Amino acid sequence: MTEPTSNPNDVRMRGFAQRARVEDAWTWIANSAETLGSETVPLAEATGRVLADAVIAPLNVPAFDRSAMDGYAVRADETDGAADYTPLTLKILGESLPNQPFAGEVTRGTAVRIMTGAPVPTGADAVLPVEYASEREGQLELTTTVPPGKHIGRVGEDVKAGTELLPFGRRLRPQDVGVLASVGLPEVSVVRRPTVRVLITGNELVQPGQSRGEHQIFEANSHLLRGLIERDGAVLESVRLLPDDRDAIRNGLIDPGADVLLVSGGSSVGKEDHAPSLVQEVGTLDIHGVAMRPSSPAGMGRIGEAFVFLLPGNPVSCLCAYDFFAGRTIRNLGGWNTEWPYTRQTGTLTKKIVSMVGRVDYCRVVIQDGRVTPLAVSGASILSSTTRANGFVIVPGEHEGYAAETEVTVFRYD
Repeated sequence: MTEPTSNPNDVRMRGFAQRARVEDAWTWIANSAETLGSETVPLAEATGRVLADAVIAPLNVPAFDRSAMDGYAVRADETDGAADYTPLTLKILGESLPNQPFAGEVTRGTAVRIMTGAPVPTGADAVLPVEYASEREGQLELTTTVPPGKHIGRVGEDVKAGTELLPFGRRLRPQDVGVLASVGLPEVSVVRRPTVRVLITGNELVQPGQSRGEHQIFEANSHLLRGLIERDGAVLESVRLLPDDRDAIRNGLIDPGADVLLVSGGSSVGKEDHAPSLVQEVGTLDIHGVAMRPSSPAGMGRIGEAFVFLLPGNPVSCLCAYDFFAGRTIRNLGGWNTEWPYTRQTGTLTKKIVSMVGRVDYCRVVIQDGRVTPLAVSGASILSSTTRANGFVIVPGEHEGYAAETEVTVFRYD
């Protein structure tokens, strides 16, 4: 294992000379992370994906005039005067079924039995619902009037050929995919999903289910990050549990195959915190140390085309740094909205939150009946605080905190 000895940027056992503002980190992300290229996927795999191009409708939907009701295709003017006590009578010529149109024409004094979705016969300009009619010996008795065009889906009424069906950048919902299917598209061009590699560092870590030594701890961050990565639309390339060894960490960083590298642990200024100097050696470490609590040792940079994020090993700090920086980048690469992926709710603080000017605070809270109670503003290793909380409040860097009874915005975990 080799040790860097003369790198002036190596902060191990020295501390941070200065910390970047959260806003500076966000600016770096906005200027660096561009939406990835496209790929074509079958329609069956398109839900949740982001359109790489606008979709132009190749045909009309419907492609023919069709019935919107089960009933009878009629000439509308021949229903004038029909009522319960003055029924009218028409001769039934035949029927029109889906994909089995009536071959003839609806002439005066006639009607054609028709089912929902079936082509409207020539000569008919309305559909009489079945509940307003009865059949007897080939004759139709009708008891209501229908105006021209009633219960008929006209050509292009749903979708017109040549129009923009869905815009570029649309994240496809199930109903969007249904519309694509309705115009006969078997596949669609979408933004490629970012691939993410998770590097978990630490000699003290073992996986749940493994035998744990007296001074070892169960590794939780990879399990936390898996869910966040999936939430943000990315593909998990691999999770690698690594010792505090420079060569092992370097290999994990330079191995190709990922758009984003998340390094959990070893990001601060301790003797075994190798990741920052390694990122500098094999790429660029653009930001290291952020004026925030928790997650102040967070860092970010590039190794080739890949983005790398240094996430503190303490679980709450890991969650916080991911949400503030890595998740924002992943969503940007995938064409998603980069803003917070949490619902927002306003409420009133039950007690003050203390912060300091120049630092952003991430405070776990419980909100109930419009009242917001802070659980903690410190304790970066207390992951259970995020399960007791149902949201968090962000105190921006220009504030010294919030007084009790202040109205605040809560980002809800659920």
